[in-house]
Amino acid sequence: MKHSITGKITAIMISIVAGTVLLCWFINNTLLESYYVEHKQRTLLDTFEMVDHASEDGKTDREGFLIRLEKQCTNSNITMMIIRSDRTLMYSNVGDNEELLLQFLNLVFYKDNEDIQVLKNTSQYMVEKTTDSRLDSDYLVLWGNLQNGNMILMRTAVESIKESVGIANRFLAYVGVAAVVLCAVIICMVTRKITNPILQLADISRRMTNLDFDAKYQSRGQNEVDLLGEHMNQMSETLEKTISELKSANNELKIDIERKTEIDEMRKEFISNVSHELKTPIALVQGYAEGLKECINDDAASREFYCEVIMDEADKMNKLVKNLLTLNQLESGSEQVVFERFDLMEVIYGVVNATAILREQSGTTLDIQGQDCTYVWADEFKTEQVLMNYISNAIHYAAGEKKIQVTVIPGADAVRVEVFNTGTPIPEEELSHIWEKFYKVDKARTREYGGNGIGLSIVKAIMDSFHRECGVSNKENGVTFWFELDSKSQ
Repeated sequence: MKHSITGKITAIMISIVAGTVLLCWFINNTLLESYYVEHKQRTLLDTFEMVDHASEDGKTDREGFLIRLEKQCTNSNITMMIIRSDRTLMYSNVGDNEELLLQFLNLVFYKDNEDIQVLKNTSQYMVEKTTDSRLDSDYLVLWGNLQNGNMILMRTAVESIKESVGIANRFLAYVGVAAVVLCAVIICMVTRKITNPILQLADISRRMTNLDFDAKYQSRGQNEVDLLGEHMNQMSETLEKTISELKSANNELKIDIERKTEIDEMRKEFISNVSHELKTPIALVQGYAEGLKECINDDAASREFYCEVIMDEADKMNKLVKNLLTLNQLESGSEQVVFERFDLMEVIYGVVNATAILREQSGTTLDIQGQDCTYVWADEFKTEQVLMNYISNAIHYAAGEKKIQVTVIPGADAVRVEVFNTGTPIPEEELSHIWEKFYKVDKARTREYGGNGIGLSIVKAIMDSFHRECGVSNKENGVTFWFELDSKSQ
């Protein structure tokens, strides 16, 4: 990533380490030599004070002091000579005393002023930085008088500090480069351990924006990032649950809207169909009633005919209203269904006897095939309504040989009743619509016998309340309507 946290932290840490190395290198170059000279000067002065105090106390010739002095000179690389007031050598820590004495005298008394830098000058001693032209070396020289009158000469070389600074700087450069590389590797490894969980959280949040809640953060500890991951997991679960609830509510709302729209369409269709069904009989009743009122025909036969028409149309409207009320009760579930065990064959014979006059008027014959005493579980009254609708339709639509056959077929769990009538088969495209309210295959013929297209809708509603099936099928020479009833109590 162009602006990744790993890259930024690595760059910052490398800059800090590199800057620290460069600062150390700069300090080494500019201040280390001065600090070293100051340190050497302090060492010379400390050694001078130690010898001066010993000479004041008369301890300069004691073994303990001499050991301590030799240790101090050795550790600090100091060359020292103490000369008595009578010009005799009292102490020296080198083998060639005469050579060292000549060097000291040359440095002190025969010096080139351009090669000498006075660092400190008091009434008792003087500290100088001088160059030995013969050896081409720099030295710090302290010479002066002790409190007992003896002369002291001390020298320490400072030339090696320049080479030491160079070596130190080169070593620091090597160490700095190695430190920068090592720092880069370590920082990359450390920051990746920090940024990888953050990248994982970023991926989870990206998937959550796309409503993908399957991704979960795998906690590895108890730090702040892990705590954030746990909270994101909880948020993911809460969002998934909330969205699921919203989708369910939205789906239910859509279903309610569709149901409301469907009910509204059904209501409009119902009003339209009822208006259409009532329009004709109302018009007939109104017309014949006006005819009676105006005495269009004064003879008794005409008046009787007018009254019969009015009564017939009123009866049709009464049947329509009753059927509508029955269908409405069935579809709304307010009609109570009472299941009881009864003899189906007895109900069939009852309906057949009730429709005998209609069959005689239409010249239709009816045949029943089935076993006696076939018991079923259902609502007896509603079963009678189904049979009455099937047989009435069969009588009205029977053609050709005008035969009707009622067949009862027992089964293991159900009894199937089929009502067949000869005649013209129903067009295949009409079969799925005949159960709809006010739907009529042959409108002219339906009107002729007073049908209103509700009978089969009532049959379908009754069978739905029984939780059983009903249907229709075309035969070669007619149509068969069927329904099934439970033969067992469970």
